[in-house]
Amino acid sequence: MSDSFSVLCASGTLRAGAGGSAAHFDHRWTDGGVDVVADFTGAHLLHACVAACILNDLYREAASLGVRLDGVRVEAAGGFDESWGSTGITYGVELDSPADSAVQQELLQRVDRVAEIPRALRKGTSVTRAT
Repeated sequence: MSDSFSVLCASGTLRAGAGGSAAHFDHRWTDGGVDVVADFTGAHLLHACVAACILNDLYREAASLGVRLDGVRVEAAGGFDESWGSTGITYGVELDSPADSAVQQELLQRVDRVAEIPRALRKGTSVTRAT
């Protein structure tokens, strides 16, 4: 992905190479935790929310399907128009799993349907300042 607001979330065997500037977080579904590579801007953090949600839900849904995941890498990116309206967010996933490709594709499709943050963004939301 070539957008300037690109982020990476990686876990397990796919954490290697995440980068020296990665922030590391404990994660309940992975022994080694998750590395997040993102600049600290609102745009990057918005995209990090999507990538983190996809990564989390991959582990949750894989467990419910009995699919072993040894590593997950999710990259999310997007742009903004001249008035800072989002032009959309795209994400890509790399899995390290012994499951066959058909099972992995089923898992990816399931997560695309159920992941909470992407679902919320697809529906739209209001943001207001509390007074």
